[in-house]
Amino acid sequence: MTSSAQIFGAPTFGSQIEVLDLRHFSAAQLRPLLFDECERWQSRLRWDYTNSMELLLQYLDSRVLPGFVALHGGRVIGYTFCVFEAAKAVIGDTYALGESGTLNNPVCETLLHHLIEMLQATPGVDRIESQLLMFPLGALASPYLSRGFHSFPRLFMEQDFAESKPLAPQPALPASLKLQPWQPEFYETAAELIHRSYAGHMDSHINDQYRSAHGSLRFLHNIVRFPGCGAFDAANSWVLRDERSGRLQAMVLSSRVRSDTGHVTQLCVAPELRGFGLGRILMQQCASELERSGGTSLSLTVTEENLNARRLYDELGFRTVHRFEAMVWDGGSE
Repeated sequence: MTSSAQIFGAPTFGSQIEVLDLRHFSAAQLRPLLFDECERWQSRLRWDYTNSMELLLQYLDSRVLPGFVALHGGRVIGYTFCVFEAAKAVIGDTYALGESGTLNNPVCETLLHHLIEMLQATPGVDRIESQLLMFPLGALASPYLSRGFHSFPRLFMEQDFAESKPLAPQPALPASLKLQPWQPEFYETAAELIHRSYAGHMDSHINDQYRSAHGSLRFLHNIVRFPGCGAFDAANSWVLRDERSGRLQAMVLSSRVRSDTGHVTQLCVAPELRGFGLGRILMQQCASELERSGGTSLSLTVTEENLNARRLYDELGFRTVHRFEAMVWDGGSE
C-alpha cells in the first residue's frame, strides 16, 4: 500500500482532499470521526455502535489495519478499512463526515476506489466481500461495479413491538424436537446446521463462509465473540434440538445492538424440516422473550430475493426501513 498522498476532488468540501495510508494515523486522530459515525448509527438504525468503535480504535493503535484516510485541511474527514481472511478480503467499513444518508458520497467513493484497487492488486486475494449497511442501495455503486463486483440488494427490517399486531398461534413442534436456549457446547453442531442449511442458497454467494463446515464455524465464532452485529444475547438465542440424535435442526441467534433493541444475526432451518413452521416458532420466541425483558424492537437483514424469508417476516410484523446492498468480487467472475 502506498504511503504517499494522492489528491482528488471532493465536491462535498469544495476543495481537494488527501488520501493517505490508514496505518499512519492513531486512534486519537480518528476518534472524533468515529464518534460522529456512532451518532449516525444510533439515529438511523437504533444501533449503539460504541463497542464496535472501541474495538476498532484498539486495532487502529496497533497500526496494522489496511485502509485509507481522507484529509481535508489537515482534518480527518473519512476512512475505510478491510481485513484479510486467507485469500479473501472483507471491506469492514467506510465513512465520511456528512455522507452515507444519500446517493451522493464523493469522499467515500474516493476511499473505496483506492481500497478496491489496492485489494485487487494484492497477490493471493481472489475474493472481496462488502456489506456497508449504512448506505442506501446504489449509493456506492460506482467504485464497486466499475471493478467487476456483483450487487445483491438486501433489506434492513424492523419489528416495533408497540405497533405489532396479535400473532397467530405457533404451530406445534414435531415430537422429537425440543426448544432450548443457546449453550456453548452447541458450536460444532450449530456450524454443521448452518453449512447444510445454506447449501446452494443465494446467501452463500454473499458470504462464502457458509460453503464449508469450517467457514460456518468461523462465522459462528465471529457472531458470538465480536461486537460487529451487537453484543451476542445468549439468553435470547434458541435452538430446536433433536433429542434422539442430538443434532440441531433449527436455530435463531440474536444480539443486542442497543439496550432496548435486538437484532437477529442468524435464522436457519434444516432443509428436510422446512415447511413445518420452525422458523416462525423461533422468531416468535425471540421476539416475545426480548419484549418480556424490556426490549422495544427487533431488527434483521435479509436478501431481497429471499422471498420465503421475507414472507415470514412480513407476516410477523416486520417492515422494511432501509435497502442496502452486498457487493462481491470473485476474481472478476462468480
